[in-house]
This record gives sequence, C-alpha cells and structure tokens, in this order.
Amino acid sequence: MELERFHEHATRLKDGLRRVFFGQDEVIEQLLATVYAGGHVLLEGVPGLGKTLLAKGLARLFDADFQRIQFTPDMMPADILGTEVFQLASQSFQLRKGPVFTTFLLADEINRSPPKTQAGLLEVMEERAVSLGAQRHPLPPLFTVLATQNPIEYEGTYPLPEAQVDRFMTKIVLRYPSLEEELQVLQAYNSGQDLHRAAQSELTPVTTPDEVAAVRRELVGIKISPEVLRYLGEVVRATRTSPQIQVGASPRAAVHLLLMTKARAAMEGREFATPDDVKAVAPAVLRHRLLLTPEAHVAAETPDRVLSRSLAQVEVPR
Repeated sequence: MELERFHEHATRLKDGLRRVFFGQDEVIEQLLATVYAGGHVLLEGVPGLGKTLLAKGLARLFDADFQRIQFTPDMMPADILGTEVFQLASQSFQLRKGPVFTTFLLADEINRSPPKTQAGLLEVMEERAVSLGAQRHPLPPLFTVLATQNPIEYEGTYPLPEAQVDRFMTKIVLRYPSLEEELQVLQAYNSGQDLHRAAQSELTPVTTPDEVAAVRRELVGIKISPEVLRYLGEVVRATRTSPQIQVGASPRAAVHLLLMTKARAAMEGREFATPDDVKAVAPAVLRHRLLLTPEAHVAAETPDRVLSRSLAQVEVPR
C-alpha cells in the first residue's frame, strides 16, 4: 500500500468519526495513530464527553467486533477472560469465552476494578492472547483496548500501578467542546438523531481489519533521520532530568513515541518524520508515564505543563 493510500485510508476514518463525534480533531487523530501503531489507549475525561461513542464509532468503521465491560469493584478476572467449564457428557473442558474475545474492547472505568482483575486484562493487552488452564487462545491482531478513567471521582477506585499504566501507548484527554461543537450535538438530538445509535447502525464501514494490518506494515518504510531520532531520544531523556519529575519516561515510552511519530507522518502522506511529528504526539505518549515530585504537586503542576517546559529545553534539529 502506497503512502497516498495510507493518507486516504486515514482520511476516510477521520471523516467517519466526525459524523458522530463533533470537534476535537486532535483526539481523533491521536486515537487513529495509536491504532495504526498497534497500541492501546487510555481515555480520560469527565462523564458525558463521548468516550463510549468514540469507541463504538471506531469499531463500526473498522467493521470489527466490539465489546464493552463496565468495571466494578467486585469484578473477577474470569468475568473478562472467560473460564473453562467441565462437560460431563464429553468428559472434557469447554471454553466459555469472556468479553475480551473481541477486536475492540472498551474497558469502562478500568480503575474501578481490583488490582487482580486489572492485571489480568493488562497481561492480555501485552500478549494479545488469553491463557486459560493449559491452553493459549490468540486474539485478533487488531485487538485494541480503549480504557476509560474518570479524573474527578476517586472514591472506590483502584488507581493503575505505574508499571501497568506504562503498557498503554497513549493517554488521550477529552475536554469540554466549544460552544459551536456543543451546538452541533444539540442540533443532532433536536432533529431526532441519536448519535450513539448512529454510531452502531448508521455509520458505514470504510475498512477491514485485514486492510489495517496491511496499512501497519507501511510504517516500517517511514524514514526518520538520525537527527530526528536523536531529538526523539533527548525528548524522552528530558523527562528523566527535570527537577519536577520524580520518575521519567521508560525506554518502552521511547519506542511508543517512535511508532506514534511514524504513524502521524504516514497519516499525513509523508515518507519521513519531522520534529513537529515528535512534538505533536509527545504529550499523548508521555503524560501518563510521568510521576511528579511532591513539590510539583504542592505547586499544582500537571504532567502536561511540566512536559511542555521540558520539551522547550530540547534543541530542535534544523
């Protein structure tokens, strides 16, 4: 697949999502880049911003299976993975699949489940396979987890440990829409259109999982010069030397930043990545991996602000 077709493929998906998810083009682009790069997404935003709508629309456009899990404090790993049930008639174990056997999985309020259940899902994310008993059951190559977190309600939650958060390629923050964007939503419902129903029944698939697999292979051919590669590495290292950051980004974060940089370049139809690509995707890739110092918390700093200052100190190659 040529890069022109890659760009056209991404444009089809973006246009499709814009039919049900108004505004926040940056969110749509970061989400698609993560899927192209083969990663998983952590979606954060207050309730009602359309996180579920975004996931439903994405799965519909990909013509792929979709499952949603509402995480609760009493949920066990078997509730999401499935279990093996012994059948007396056949004297054998039969697999009863859990909702994780899908292509796109919306893990709603993942921080409401206990650590044991979180760990079960995150292991599947890493391996893209489910191990039950002595059997290993592979999941589709396009298997993608979109996990949501509520940033304002912490009672009854189990925050994800840093080592597990690091397995999410990106953390995408949804913010309130502008007045014009919110008016588009109101006009749609005023005319009798239900956007959630439209995302599942009215959107027409524009691609297939097999086509996306072919698109992903094109990322290998995206060129990144030694100067831009060094810049990318220095951006990651800057998070480890900032006096306001207690724990910086890991080498895995650097790899994810590289993949996202190449995905963004390919989505724009370019054969090469630039420092602007690195800067554009850096917040989504790095914000959830940074642990701020106690002093930074007291000063009401945020990972995004600290990261912005760290990026400004890295010399951009010409």
